[in-house]
Amino acid sequence: MINSKHIALMTLSLFLILSGFASCKQTSEETDWTLPASYYEKDTTSVNPNPGTDPTVQKIAPLYCSVYEYCWTREQENTDRSLNESQWKQWLDWQAANLLPYGYNMICTDGFMSMYYNKDDDPTNPDLGGYMTSYGGVKLKDLSAWCKERGLRLGVYDNPLWLHGPDETAVVGTSGATFKDLHYNDAIDRDNVMYPDRGDVFNWVVPSHKGARDYIDGFFKYYHNLGVDFIRMDFMCLFEDASGAGGMAGRGYGRDEYRLALKYISESAAKYGVFTSIVMPNMYNDAKYEKKYMNMARIVADTFGGGWDHTSGRLRGGVFNGWPTCHNEFDGFIHWSHITGRGKMIPDGDFIRLNTFSNDEERMSSISLQLMAGGPVAIADNPIDASARNYDLPSLLKFAQNKEMLALNADGFVGQPLSDDLSSPNSQIWYGQMKNGDWVVGLFNREDTPQQRTIGLSQLGITGQMKMRDLWLHEDVGTSGEISVTLPAHGCKVVRLSKQ
Repeated sequence: MINSKHIALMTLSLFLILSGFASCKQTSEETDWTLPASYYEKDTTSVNPNPGTDPTVQKIAPLYCSVYEYCWTREQENTDRSLNESQWKQWLDWQAANLLPYGYNMICTDGFMSMYYNKDDDPTNPDLGGYMTSYGGVKLKDLSAWCKERGLRLGVYDNPLWLHGPDETAVVGTSGATFKDLHYNDAIDRDNVMYPDRGDVFNWVVPSHKGARDYIDGFFKYYHNLGVDFIRMDFMCLFEDASGAGGMAGRGYGRDEYRLALKYISESAAKYGVFTSIVMPNMYNDAKYEKKYMNMARIVADTFGGGWDHTSGRLRGGVFNGWPTCHNEFDGFIHWSHITGRGKMIPDGDFIRLNTFSNDEERMSSISLQLMAGGPVAIADNPIDASARNYDLPSLLKFAQNKEMLALNADGFVGQPLSDDLSSPNSQIWYGQMKNGDWVVGLFNREDTPQQRTIGLSQLGITGQMKMRDLWLHEDVGTSGEISVTLPAHGCKVVRLSKQ
């Protein structure tokens, strides 16, 4: 049974110490932990290994809800984090009524609840394969059905490199391989891991082992058959080099095994039509493997307490080597903007907790930044006991329900900052073009005092004047060749430009 977030959050203080004061420059060199060619199974797959960067099959960032806040607050309070059938249905009914009409068509689990395999959860299914069958005491097949009944999809927090079943479990699709063959074996792996004398907090699949490819393929087939087409895969830095997880145990399987894992994951996910979201990646060598193989990757530390700290304040201006590269959303989106764009890997700024912001200006800026950067909007505010926690969820939802802003997501819009220098005010001005030729410009103020932001349309290569529409005021604001505004602290203005 895995309760990974519990372990991680228990070590948050150490995590910040270890990662917060690392080198502020990324390495440009590869640090492969090279294995001999004979160590790998023969590659005969012809499916596209790079679904996330194929411009003809563009993946659009998802709009969804997460149980993160519900679990995280209970983690801090040391109380029960499970959701029973009644609570799940209450949540799904709420989402279907309030957010589904705006495009939020998925709810995703997270790692705080128990995750385990039980062959008795679905005795008529011969292809359970040792994969997770229950989450927080609720059967996944039931949860998927409850979502489907309401027009929602189920996203699952799991990892195709995690083993949930006992060693004797047979690997589906092989002749005799078991889970014992998949994980670390001191006799054959000792010289090929970085820290052979350490243990592993997770029972990792070693991708180069016989049967590993079949196990990974079966993982995505299993979830596809379950009606799940979104997988959120966590703790990849721990697998790669045993770093970035607050001192959690790990042997570090090296760069080659990490690349092979992402390759197999990408191939099988594409084969079964599953969207891949990778969490806690080191993003070494300018995200060489992440941007090649993954649909979406986290580019910022966990939401934790949320608020402006997560959006802009936490360790502001720092870019670190390894996970997390950046600790707040603005820094992460700006720093990684050079690898994003239509048909490329989607940057994930983690969850939004609307109730944790100090004011509406911050809420607008948070939502606007995600959409301007082409990232997902993942609402984590929970409807189960919002009133007991003294926030008015209905009044907050309007910031997630702005159809004019959400049109950017539907368009597959991905913007860029005027500068990727984190210290430059121009990094707080974002722009991009929609498929119909309209431009969208977002002006932000990360500072604690009012600031002037100005951009001439000629800076974007636009000649003449354009008609302007404020996407938060929902009104046309005239025609001009320049946008100039004084923004309140933590405020923003988003303008859509069209031909006169």
